Amino acid sequence: MIEILNPAEIAKARVTGRLVADILQTLKQRTAVGTNLLEIDQWTARMIQDAGAESCYVDYAPSFGRGPFGHYICTGVNDAVLHGLPYDYDLQDGDLLSLDLAVSKAGIAADSAISFIVGDTKPAESLELINATERALAAGIAAAGPGARIGDISHAIGTALIDSGYEVNTEFGGHGIGSTMHQDPHVPNTGRAGRGYTLRPGLMLALEPWVMADTARLAFDADGWTLRSATGARSAHSEHTIVITDDGADILTLPSSS
Repeated sequence: MIEILNPAEIAKARVTGRLVADILQTLKQRTAVGTNLLEIDQWTARMIQDAGAESCYVDYAPSFGRGPFGHYICTGVNDAVLHGLPYDYDLQDGDLLSLDLAVSKAGIAADSAISFIVGDTKPAESLELINATERALAAGIAAAGPGARIGDISHAIGTALIDSGYEVNTEFGGHGIGSTMHQDPHVPNTGRAGRGYTLRPGLMLALEPWVMADTARLAFDADGWTLRSATGARSAHSEHTIVITDDGADILTLPSSS
């Protein structure tokens, strides 16, 4: 289903998007060496509840996971790039942590992901992984607007990732979002410009470039959810929810302080 939101629904989406972004920034500020992944999950659950919102993850049971997910946020450490199931792990200095969060409030969902280094040690290769996904995300957003096509976004994201020296996996990518978390259209992280669905005002998309340092191959973790790089290499993930407007694309998942 491809859903086009009306102005009242877009207004709700702006509230949800800001909530998601604010939670992620709060988690980033609280997270330190020694923080446990289950502690991050508990903080997330409390903030969602306090905001009168609902988790999009806790009861989520898609065909590709051993569901339901049972937690409130995805926590990917180092080689875990997608759908990271929180577990009993204390973060170490220099760990690369990706947090992916989707929340619904007043019937409208928003989805965002950030990656950052925990502690004082900042490996250059890990910082470049993060920066590459952020550049690709910015390129994808810049390519979005009324009359553009999904392929234009995919091409922009893929070009940025490849120019940064990374291989691109197309098994998982961005997606439509609105009254539910995952909708059509699928937005691959590489593609051909000028192809695919034509973007219209009111369309919401979650764009999410992710890369692994030396491979495009994924491996399933024994937990049935977490996807890791097949080589054990580090990975990074960045994501924003945007809405197509008459003038271009607005980013909905920016924190209140932006």
